[in-house]
Amino acid sequence: MNDIIFAEIFGSMSNKNKLNRFADVARFENVLEPSLQDVIDKNNGGEIKSHPIKGNWKKEFFKNENPLVLELACGGGEYTVALARQNSNKNYLGVDIKGARLWKGAKIALDEGLMNAGFLRTRIDFITSFFAVDEVDEIWITFPDPQPQKNRARKRLTAPLFIERYKKFLKPGAVIHLKHDNDFFFNYTLEQIEEHGYDLEFVSHDIYADLDLVEDTDLREILQVKTYYEEKFSEIGHVIKYLRFRIT
Repeated sequence: MNDIIFAEIFGSMSNKNKLNRFADVARFENVLEPSLQDVIDKNNGGEIKSHPIKGNWKKEFFKNENPLVLELACGGGEYTVALARQNSNKNYLGVDIKGARLWKGAKIALDEGLMNAGFLRTRIDFITSFFAVDEVDEIWITFPDPQPQKNRARKRLTAPLFIERYKKFLKPGAVIHLKHDNDFFFNYTLEQIEEHGYDLEFVSHDIYADLDLVEDTDLREILQVKTYYEEKFSEIGHVIKYLRFRIT
């Protein structure tokens, strides 16, 4: 088959699959997909406003009073699903703007009947619109865009701007986990932890070599879960890093 024709067919199929997934996500009962109008107050200078779900995730979305854990930049939701499988006594919510990626985790959770796994399709810039004071117990940040460009520093998910947002809804003493392959982003996060006096509990520049140092057996098991991007990075020789810290 002619390469150009193949590319056109493949591209068409890919776009069709994306459209089908967007449609699925819109109807999935375990996904909240707010509009910009739900989070942006156009009558007040474009400020972020509170979404009705704010403060009500346990009661209205998960229908229980269990702790709430976020996976930010969740991609396909591998960690959201794995954590939900491991612990039915906590609620897990994956957050990402990419609906076609998020579809995978949402569908698996539905197919497996994981009532404690949900997804929020939104930009993480709007995160404070959705969570109330002390509503979130823990955060996982798994392979986000490292934003290495200097003019993109504010977009890094461990930058001061985002940490201040997390502080608005994290419970005191809540843990933040970071798993990544990118040396720049990982070292940047370590610098932020030191500069701001956060409590660094664990750090490994090669987590698979250091798994025996992780005392919590459940955490050790979860750390062996590989996201789509981790699989790709590992295949080309990237070493996977992990750290855990507290900001309050």
